[in-house]
Amino acid sequence: MVDTDRRHDGSVSNFEQPLPPPRTTALSANDAGQFVSYLGLGFTRVEKDAVVASWTARPELHQPYGIVHGGAHCAVVETLASVGAATWLGGSGKVVGVNNNTDFYRAVSEGELVSTATPLHRGRLQQVWMVETHDADGRLVSRGQVRLQNLADDASRPNP
Repeated sequence: MVDTDRRHDGSVSNFEQPLPPPRTTALSANDAGQFVSYLGLGFTRVEKDAVVASWTARPELHQPYGIVHGGAHCAVVETLASVGAATWLGGSGKVVGVNNNTDFYRAVSEGELVSTATPLHRGRLQQVWMVETHDADGRLVSRGQVRLQNLADDASRPNP
């Protein structure tokens, strides 16, 4: 059965999407997805101990009052934390975010931003990464913390 939803304009949207094939390698910045491309993230450093990306505050990312939407900041925070966590975990599994807490310190409407992710905790089952975003003048714009669950590949899970 296909799950559908009727949109306000009368068209029908199909929610049944084929699942992508299982990953056999760790997530890299190059295959982070179309949403990451829309955000405009340019990864300048991807290592197991740090991830750095630059991006531009622009009208497409604004909320109604002309400043970058908090959700855009949260998405950047979760993306960098996920890329860093996946890089550290390597090909032995994947990571998924289970909590994202982002604080906003300075409103921005335009200009270059740089976000840096560093690990606070890396354990067998979970990781916690902190991500700070600064403007071109080095001022702190936002700071977020993401807790991620490490998921082992199916091959490494015991059969019940």
